[in-house]
Amino acid sequence: MPRAVIAEAFGPPESYALRELAPRALGPQEVRVAVRAAGISYVDVLTAAGQYQVKPPLPFVPGSEAAGVVSEVGSEVTALSPGDRVVASGWGGMFAEEAVLHQRTVRPIPDGMDLIEAAVFPVSYATAWHALVDRGQVRPGEAVLVLGAGGATGYAAVQVAKHLGARVIASASSEAKRALALAGGADVAVEARAEDWRDQVKAANGGKPVDVVFDPVGGDATDPAFRCLGWGGRHLVIGFPGGIAALRTNLPLLKGAALVGVDIRQFGEIEPDKANANREETFRLAATGVLKPAIARTYALADYAAAMTDAASGQSAGRIVLTMG
Repeated sequence: MPRAVIAEAFGPPESYALRELAPRALGPQEVRVAVRAAGISYVDVLTAAGQYQVKPPLPFVPGSEAAGVVSEVGSEVTALSPGDRVVASGWGGMFAEEAVLHQRTVRPIPDGMDLIEAAVFPVSYATAWHALVDRGQVRPGEAVLVLGAGGATGYAAVQVAKHLGARVIASASSEAKRALALAGGADVAVEARAEDWRDQVKAANGGKPVDVVFDPVGGDATDPAFRCLGWGGRHLVIGFPGGIAALRTNLPLLKGAALVGVDIRQFGEIEPDKANANREETFRLAATGVLKPAIARTYALADYAAAMTDAASGQSAGRIVLTMG
């Protein structure tokens, strides 16, 4: 029987166990996928701990994105067939050797993308695209400051912003992460913890304020980043692993700037057609090599606790992936 990482109650990685689970029958629009690789994000670990703003039902199998091979399809599935290489996203269930998913959450992997890269592609790149295109409305020539540029969504945002024709200023906490952001297309990289950080950001944009901030960090990083915006700027709130920030409301007024929320989960639920069109475009760009995730390390499924701890630490330059089989 296929194995899955599962727990009856939310908690740290060590509270989860690798257990065999009996396969269930397919619904008419469902697909059975033999999972080969699953991406691990900070949000995955936060959700597994029960600390995300929305809690999934228990018992819970973590994981929101994976890649594998279709092994069976339901009676009404026509776009996928056994043997197809596919990528999938969902609200949990991916840290497993097998997943049963609705067909709308499963799509073929573009030629040229391997299963490990595909496993970390859907969520980060869909988030970055929705943030910068739909919510931030980034225009060619604008300056985009990306916080956490060596992380999952930050690195994706560097590539998406560059594709949109922006000048990209990457902020990251380590030399390895700054090097990764530059390799991903950033024009300049600045040290996130530098005392003169705002001066570095301003100098990186020729002495001018920036137009857009992509903020998946929160905490103490949000206020100084918002202060880097110019007139009509947009500060995109992606997440807050650094804590929920307090922002003085006079700042948006004085700058004519906007604080803009980005929630990829609700976007997919409320605007499914638009979300699907976004995914189609990001995968099209992946097929041409424009968008490409960076992998830091892979772990075997049995080492899920170490992999989750690694992903939660935020120290790695690139993504952490679980591999099965």
